[in-house]
Amino acid sequence: MKLTHGLLALAVAGMAALPFAGPAVAADYKDEYKISTVVPAPFPWGIAAEEWAKLVGERTNGRIKMKVYPGASLVAGDQTKELPAMRQGIIDAAVGSTINWSPQIKELNIFTMPFLMPDEAALDALTQGPVGAKLFELVAKQGVVPLAWAENGFREVSNSKRPIRTPEDLKGLKMRVVGSPLFNDTFTALGANPTQMSWADAKPALSTGAVDGQENPLSIFRISNMHEVGQKYLTLWHYVADPLIFAVNQRAFDSWTPEDQAIVRQAALDAGAHGIKVARTGITAQDPALINEIKGLGVEVTELTPEQREAFVAATRGVYATWKDRIGADLVDMAEKSVAERAKGN
Repeated sequence: MKLTHGLLALAVAGMAALPFAGPAVAADYKDEYKISTVVPAPFPWGIAAEEWAKLVGERTNGRIKMKVYPGASLVAGDQTKELPAMRQGIIDAAVGSTINWSPQIKELNIFTMPFLMPDEAALDALTQGPVGAKLFELVAKQGVVPLAWAENGFREVSNSKRPIRTPEDLKGLKMRVVGSPLFNDTFTALGANPTQMSWADAKPALSTGAVDGQENPLSIFRISNMHEVGQKYLTLWHYVADPLIFAVNQRAFDSWTPEDQAIVRQAALDAGAHGIKVARTGITAQDPALINEIKGLGVEVTELTPEQREAFVAATRGVYATWKDRIGADLVDMAEKSVAERAKGN
């Protein structure tokens, strides 16, 4: 008996001396981790989310199973509640719009400052530079782990009444906008009548004429067949962009082994890069295939000259100045510097 007790004591001591492997083992993982998005594939947003889930499943050999829930269905369709729901653990992960998360993190409005970013290179300068790093710090304070960037694209404007070439052309138009005060302020400054509504409500409102127009990336315009709900006039003005953030609830992330955390992070980076490539396909001067396809549907597409675009810039400078103070002058200055350095080729 004494010998048995002695051996047991040695065994316990030996186990105590072993390095602690941590609580995260595959046996403790959930059967499914839910990813929230607003739109599904074949939209670039949904494609990026599906790619993330696929890569995670493959690279973890099925230890982590992720499933995409589009339509903001995990938050009853209210896109602006996605970040709080992830923070609370109601949903596990999201590929979320910076616009939809801006009510909780005001600094994310940087991407909807009117006419801050003229092109994709300027957008990259923000997301991949010090501005992006600062924003990820702020997101992390919300109890979620930001992992990578993707994008929904630059938002262009369409309507059923007339071509938009000058600010005066927007006067009196009833425009559907997303639930952000900055969008309201911008369209009000341009003389339009903005109406906030969810994307689920937007198409019916456009089809009945309750609203005249909307603003969205070209992929949304084409895949949603906006030409079928009266959107006959489309202007490419690149006034704001809609970057997306891959993120995971902090508790879910902490429950995974360090190895699996690294896999999920790299999968997000790879899926984000894929999503960005898809979002930019067919909309550039070098590859205008999507623009030409939209023209082929009978839509009149207007591409602003630099002088025409400058008129919109001037008309929204007051909004820009007001929101610079609200977002934080230091962050906006950082963004302006990043955009200027990109323009100089630095």
